[in-house]
Amino acid sequence: MNSPRSLEDKVALVTGAGGTMGRAVVRALLDDGCRVAMVDLHPASMDGLALEFGERVFAVTCDIGDQAAVRETHERVVQRFGAVDILINNAGILRDTPFDDLTPELLDPVIDVHLRGAVHVTRPAWHVMREQGYGRIVNTTSAAGILGTARKSNYGAAKAGLVGLTRVLAQEGAEHDIKVNAIAPIAATRMLTHSMAEPLEPAAQAMMNAVTSKLDPALVSPVVVFLAHEDCPVTGEIYTAGAGQVARFFTARTQGYHHPTLSIEDVRNHLADIRDETGYTVPASPGEEIAELLRAVAARP
Repeated sequence: MNSPRSLEDKVALVTGAGGTMGRAVVRALLDDGCRVAMVDLHPASMDGLALEFGERVFAVTCDIGDQAAVRETHERVVQRFGAVDILINNAGILRDTPFDDLTPELLDPVIDVHLRGAVHVTRPAWHVMREQGYGRIVNTTSAAGILGTARKSNYGAAKAGLVGLTRVLAQEGAEHDIKVNAIAPIAATRMLTHSMAEPLEPAAQAMMNAVTSKLDPALVSPVVVFLAHEDCPVTGEIYTAGAGQVARFFTARTQGYHHPTLSIEDVRNHLADIRDETGYTVPASPGEEIAELLRAVAARP
């Protein structure tokens, strides 16, 4: 990084800014010199930081599921700060339920906030970033979307959608110096509390308390700020962070098995070869994945 105040000429827009994770990210951006538009559905949740940092904070109440409201919010942010250089898509809700019980009332709001909301907020910011030839976007995904977890089919589908959005926008934004990455945070937030709503046995609860005490959202925010920085060298990638530990998630391709007249029996008999992770690769795009397929086909006598 160039200096401790390396974002002092940048403008960031953060959704879900009033939640525990959102406030931690906003504070980290402000501490690095950024001006921040805090966007949340609940105005009272943003008051503290707005009072503390004064004119460098612009608190806006908005339902990001409402496309017209998002456009108006974006216009107000640009009028106030003149630009949007950084976008943090952090807003989220939970409506956990077994898949058997999933209804439109439990599915639609989750998709509207996490996936459609991110698209609604990103589109006007994207246009500005393309015109100015610069931008940084960080999408908040989840291990629930990457790895799956019970009772979260709606949430997992939305978060997996954000992974796809991240990868596509990273490719479309490359020629405009727009870098797009995703983070899967592990932090003590209301989302985690909601996920752990079922009572635990005393020993398990004590262990959970010990773990959650280390899951300070402030230990996730440095990763977000790094990905939002102009010096960030990566795009289209996914990072998981929690309790001071950072790692990368990635999608890999095994060497697999090839037969020119592939049959059901071939798949059954060579399943171990198909699943063998020895020598896996990490294609950066569908084109690279197809190239690997062609190489495998050409290599067979």
